[in-house]
Amino acid sequence: MFKIQSVLYLILALLFTFVVGCNNQGEDTGSKVKEEGTSESSETEDKSVTLLFSFASKTIDPHQDWMGVRAGIAETLVKIDENLEIQPWLAESWEQEDERTWTFTIRDGVTFHDGTLVDGEAVKASFERVMDVNDAIAANLKIESIEASGQEVTFITTEAYPVFLSELVHTNASIIKADEENISEKPIGTGPFQVVNFTPEAEIQLERYENYWDGAANLDKVMIKFNSDGNVRALALQSGEVDIAYHLPPEALDPIETSDNLRVESISSLRVHFILYNAAKPALQDVKVRKAIDLLINRPVAVSEIMNGHATAANGPFNPDFAFASEKEPESHDPAQAEVLLKEAGYEKNKDGKLEKDGEVLELTLATYQGRPELPLMAQYLQAEAASLGIGVNIVTIENIDSYLWEQQDEWDLVTYSNLTAPRGDGGYFLNVAYLPEGSLNPGQIDIPELNEITKQLNVTADLEERIALQKKAVAIIQDQVPQSFILHPHIIVGVNERVKNWSPGSEEYYLITNKMDVE
Repeated sequence: MFKIQSVLYLILALLFTFVVGCNNQGEDTGSKVKEEGTSESSETEDKSVTLLFSFASKTIDPHQDWMGVRAGIAETLVKIDENLEIQPWLAESWEQEDERTWTFTIRDGVTFHDGTLVDGEAVKASFERVMDVNDAIAANLKIESIEASGQEVTFITTEAYPVFLSELVHTNASIIKADEENISEKPIGTGPFQVVNFTPEAEIQLERYENYWDGAANLDKVMIKFNSDGNVRALALQSGEVDIAYHLPPEALDPIETSDNLRVESISSLRVHFILYNAAKPALQDVKVRKAIDLLINRPVAVSEIMNGHATAANGPFNPDFAFASEKEPESHDPAQAEVLLKEAGYEKNKDGKLEKDGEVLELTLATYQGRPELPLMAQYLQAEAASLGIGVNIVTIENIDSYLWEQQDEWDLVTYSNLTAPRGDGGYFLNVAYLPEGSLNPGQIDIPELNEITKQLNVTADLEERIALQKKAVAIIQDQVPQSFILHPHIIVGVNERVKNWSPGSEEYYLITNKMDVE
């Protein structure tokens, strides 16, 4: 069923794009997006790359948006490598003096894009700013005080915090020149590329920063474009309008895979696609209802039919390759058992075949979004499965899903959602932000006391084996209470023009534009 729907969807997208492209040559979906310099007609033209991304940035303030690091504008003190191990970046070394005190030595010779040297004071000012403008990062970092001296900067945390180092990998912990006035549109960072122009939700124009500390970039220019339609992104790659297209729909890959000039990069991600339940809604406060909905999800079908095999079935929030992930098999599709659970929860079918309890029909609003094109398909699948049991599911498609979930919390019951769950190789991040009541990724208002206690214990535990054991306990509670229904771990699917060299996508989804990438 879903293969047919996917083909029809692609045909409609092709027709729509053709018509719009003919009649609106100036719009993003129909116009050429390559910068001057991408043509191969002249050897003297600048070397450049155009990347098309799925999620538009309203601001490129690195303290409030992820694109600062992704675009090569800004950098963090430390970064993670392909093995998810922490490596030096702007900090050449660090020392943990006691369980609350961390001192970092900043590399000599690093400059901001305006030529200003980066020292301890500049780093301190940057962290003071991020804690002022980004409450979520401030909560994650748990910084009590900062002191700077020469090239050293010392952080004292509010409590013993073993994962402080890994939290510094977060893109919002970027080091930028903090006293600039127009940071939202032209941040001054330390990366290999500097901003020429930014049009919110449309494009970022970048040029090489000649004095980059790790060696000037191979490319002269980079253009980053945004479009939320996955089929439009695929078509833009095929037409040659862009060189790299992120988050492509699996059903759109055939012409890319068979092209001599294009390739598909499909790598296992640290992300999970899932159904998030709104814990404030009375019907969903019953764990039997949540478990019943969970049993309606056919994970093998989602992997094979919706993702065309570019995914792994999920048995919890964490990729099964991690030591702290659950060892259980993913939950089986079992509508009959779901019906039993709903009956135990007090629901009976009325004369119209709808499930009803105390005169209230079980109807749910399911929010989804096009930024990850497979999620609306998963929403449709769940809608059909729920209807077979008498549950009404109304799907709403939202442009800015995060704002909607937080600002209209009373309007939705379920959402097809997606998060990085272990972006620094440890599950503590997701347990803190997605389950603690004050978590920055907890719009579902989850509050499970036993889970909260384990998470707080994890936050002060340094021993690796003890951390793994605590995380496994946390996962077991999540599986028992079902605050979310985990569907699959998607691959990162990226289309690339073969002219792009020295580049491949990373599972962490952090470092998209680098000084090493090149073109023929």
